[in-house]
Amino acid sequence: MEIPAQFHVSETSGWLVNHRINSALPGYLMVSSRSFTNDLADLSAEALCELGPLLAKAQHALGKVLGAKRVYIGRYGHSPGFPIHFHIIPIYGWVEDLFWQDERYRLLQTFAEGSGETPTDGAELTFFIWREFCERAEPPPIKGPSVAETIELLRKTLRA
Repeated sequence: MEIPAQFHVSETSGWLVNHRINSALPGYLMVSSRSFTNDLADLSAEALCELGPLLAKAQHALGKVLGAKRVYIGRYGHSPGFPIHFHIIPIYGWVEDLFWQDERYRLLQTFAEGSGETPTDGAELTFFIWREFCERAEPPPIKGPSVAETIELLRKTLRA
């Protein structure tokens, strides 16, 4: 799938960093390999060496420039036809507030408490973000810069 230029944030010889196209959450980034493989072992040594510093720069920018409280980095997709890619998800304080205010997600808390686990974790917040900011036709209101403004801020920061 071709990523429209307005979503491009940064690139290296081995990777493209873009804002997730269908996300209303400012700063939700995707880091995709330029090699058409779904296996890290198939990537060049150069691409592998670029990946760590690229993820670190993105995490740092989301925290320092946009004020993300936490940043989740993960690989979830395994669908045929897509190169290996990573999700970089900013967790802002206002996102956590929305999560805790939404009664639909309290069911998750009830299940976690019954198992002796912590009341919430990264999987639950990721699920919330995917459902509310990526899949909903009308996502919750955001606080801070818009997606377009965030892309510009991150372009300046990551290309520096």
